[in-house]
Amino acid sequence: MAAPGASPQAAASSSSSSFLGFSGNSRDPSLLPSRRVGGRGARNRKKGWKRWRGPEAKLGRDLGDWLEERVSELRHLGGPVSEKPDESLFFVDTSNEQQGQKEQAAKEKPLKIDSILQPDSKVPPPKDILSYQVPNGRKLKRKQRLWEKLAEKGLVPRKERLLQQRLQNPPKANTAGADSGTDPSREFYDIWADSNPLDKALAGQDAFFLEQTKKQPVKRPDRLKKTPSELPAMEIISPGGSYNPSFQSHQALLLQAFEAELVRQKAEERLQRQLNFPTAAEAPTQESVFQEQCEGLMEEDSEGEEGQGSPPRPPEEDQQAASGEASRLLTATAVREKKTEQQRKKEKAAKQLKARELSEKAARLRKQELFQLKSIRLQLKQREAELQRRKQRREAKRKLEAVKPKRLGRLKYEEPDVDVQLSNELAESLRTLRPEGSILKDRFKSLQKRNIIEPRERAKFKRKYRLKYVEKRAFREIT
Repeated sequence: MAAPGASPQAAASSSSSSFLGFSGNSRDPSLLPSRRVGGRGARNRKKGWKRWRGPEAKLGRDLGDWLEERVSELRHLGGPVSEKPDESLFFVDTSNEQQGQKEQAAKEKPLKIDSILQPDSKVPPPKDILSYQVPNGRKLKRKQRLWEKLAEKGLVPRKERLLQQRLQNPPKANTAGADSGTDPSREFYDIWADSNPLDKALAGQDAFFLEQTKKQPVKRPDRLKKTPSELPAMEIISPGGSYNPSFQSHQALLLQAFEAELVRQKAEERLQRQLNFPTAAEAPTQESVFQEQCEGLMEEDSEGEEGQGSPPRPPEEDQQAASGEASRLLTATAVREKKTEQQRKKEKAAKQLKARELSEKAARLRKQELFQLKSIRLQLKQREAELQRRKQRREAKRKLEAVKPKRLGRLKYEEPDVDVQLSNELAESLRTLRPEGSILKDRFKSLQKRNIIEPRERAKFKRKYRLKYVEKRAFREIT
């Protein structure tokens, strides 16, 4: 039997269960409604967002999506898609034609460098009114209107009349030798060719007269056509001067720089030795100075001293010397005497005999030379070879002198220092390379080496007036 006041479900469940409540409001625990997950909570908290979601929230979300879709269609398509015609929603695919148009536009598109040079502003520059102004514009306009009126009557200006007459009657070819420089009927010609038709009228006239009347230019001398030096304007450096040289080429360049520095150092040491003051041991004394002053003045005395210092000769030698001197004097006196006829005949015969012997000897030597043809040919070949070798040596010397810089001024040309880096200074890449030398100095030295300009030195500043020091009042107050 169900408790009074119970619900029909409770009554039905009580009939099937053995639960018996103590009061009329008692309910079966198995029939109690399940507790809602999460329970109730505040709607303004984050915890309550999921608790209070329900049909109305879903309906709000659907409504928001629908409104966003309608707004998007209105913004992109101008209205609902269902109301749009098919022509506005579909199109014919012409991608190939568009691709061709894009390629054509790309070809016609200016280069980047040209676009950079174009002005950024789209506003056109102001019109320069002064560039459109013509001097005496009003006067020219009035004259133009006047000639237009005269042209209606059949009158034309003199220039126009002469031009029409020239076109109607073209001039004949100039065959009478008139001034071909002002002849309009002349043919075209090469101005750089050797045969110039303008020079035909000057043929046969005096060269001095033509030069003085400036009808013929002065002939350029051949010496001005030659280059001052055979050296090239740009000399290629040795391979050791590159930023990544090989070991052998770099060592060769280092050796070249070392030899140049060694020569410079030896010259400095030589100059220093010449300018050094002598030491006490090397200083000249009075005796050495007197001996230097007497050099070449005491030769006779020295010979006399040597004679005095020599041992005395014996009397036999003195007698022999005296007899020899007497015999020389006698022969000298005998020569001075007049020769007899017989002596002259003997001398003449001796001379003729000697001349005949010499001629016979020369003829005999000439006959013997016939058997020496081979040796003579060999000597001639050796002589020719020696002459050819000398000629080649002179040519090599001449070529070497043509390459060397000449002495154009009071200073001699000095080779610049070799631009070289040590082994520990070589860069690993071109980005980290440290430049050596100066391009301006290199070009200046090249002009000097090619005999275009003379070697020069930096001008020294010479003060014209001496400096004058003035003590200012402010400095005096501080001190």
